[in-house]
Amino acid sequence: MEFSDVASDRNPQIDDAQALMRGAARLLWQMGFSAISEFSLPDGRRADLAAIGRKGEIIIIEVKSGIADFRADNKWNDYTGYCERIYFAVSRRFPHEVIPEHAGLIVADGFGGAIVRESPVLTLAPARRKALTLRFARAAADRLMRVGEGEQAGYSIEDS
Repeated sequence: MEFSDVASDRNPQIDDAQALMRGAARLLWQMGFSAISEFSLPDGRRADLAAIGRKGEIIIIEVKSGIADFRADNKWNDYTGYCERIYFAVSRRFPHEVIPEHAGLIVADGFGGAIVRESPVLTLAPARRKALTLRFARAAADRLMRVGEGEQAGYSIEDS
């Protein structure tokens, strides 16, 4: 993996968050999880990536494109009540030592990723798990419907 694999075209000093998200999502898929990006949580916050596993386990991944992005955004602290595991997805050049110990670490690029440090397992109440699973299913179904609607109207989701 070269730095250019994830460096932003507009600013080579930061990484392309979309590429990091794509690599992390591919890793999750290989692990048996289904992921969606920009998942709205009940408190109004949006997780960069949320994923559900075969047994219903929920993971949230916060993508960080650079150290300034990490320092400017602490919303991930609020995610712990909505998942069993939380990870940061960063590039190889991101300073890994700044990632808190109570979160896992994924190193990703535009093609895949690897878990460098596992996340501790958090407790998620059964009622909250059910509510989040339903929210996840509805969000995924709504997105799929919008893609189909766009195709029927003669444009793709990338056009919007």
